[in-house]
Amino acid sequence: MGTAKLRAPAGFLLPIPQSPVVRKCLNCKRLTPQITRIKQAVTIDEIPPNSLMRARDPCWSSTGFSLGVDLGSSRTGLAISKGFSFRPLMVLGLKGQKLEDQLIDIAQKQEVDEFIVGLPLSSDRKETPQSNKVRSVVGRLALRAAERGWRVYLQDEYGTSSEAMDHMITMGLGRSTRQEKCDAYAAVMLLERYFSMSGDGVELVVPKQPELQIKLRKTSSIGTDVFLD
Repeated sequence: MGTAKLRAPAGFLLPIPQSPVVRKCLNCKRLTPQITRIKQAVTIDEIPPNSLMRARDPCWSSTGFSLGVDLGSSRTGLAISKGFSFRPLMVLGLKGQKLEDQLIDIAQKQEVDEFIVGLPLSSDRKETPQSNKVRSVVGRLALRAAERGWRVYLQDEYGTSSEAMDHMITMGLGRSTRQEKCDAYAAVMLLERYFSMSGDGVELVVPKQPELQIKLRKTSSIGTDVFLD
């Protein structure tokens, strides 16, 4: 992941530290009234992503699915997995509030407990103008997800669209089908990368509200108070 400043109007985006790798220092700063500071990094043991749990114990089985989300300017691709197999779900042609409503509804129906949203970065892993747009959407989504005890993570999505196209060509899918399903398969590639990296480099989106932070910790694993009131 890059070291660009984090901009998240509705949540604090925090890189998850990996052990035994030395944890990176993070300059926490209050960007807007929606952002909160923390005393220390949230540890993996407090709010671990499903991919890390899978890496720690191959026999571990999540009670919920991971929903891959490939956010685009006009289309959003979705895929679902528990780390064993990866299934393209659908492509949504929605924006704003309607998109967020639909994502929450789909997560409920598909028994999802975490969202893995693609973060568009450049080839040298720098933030792009699209990164800010994605962070804005994800901040709002994380707030609504946390109300239900669901987690939201950001995963570098660079190259997943081209990987998806190559994968569909290998599958023998026709041009029209590839155009129709490209976004959903990009979400598949995103989930495959997420699970293959065992949570390394993902960012957790943390709502400001203390009660939602508590709920996230309770639905993940027992942790200590690391957030400021």
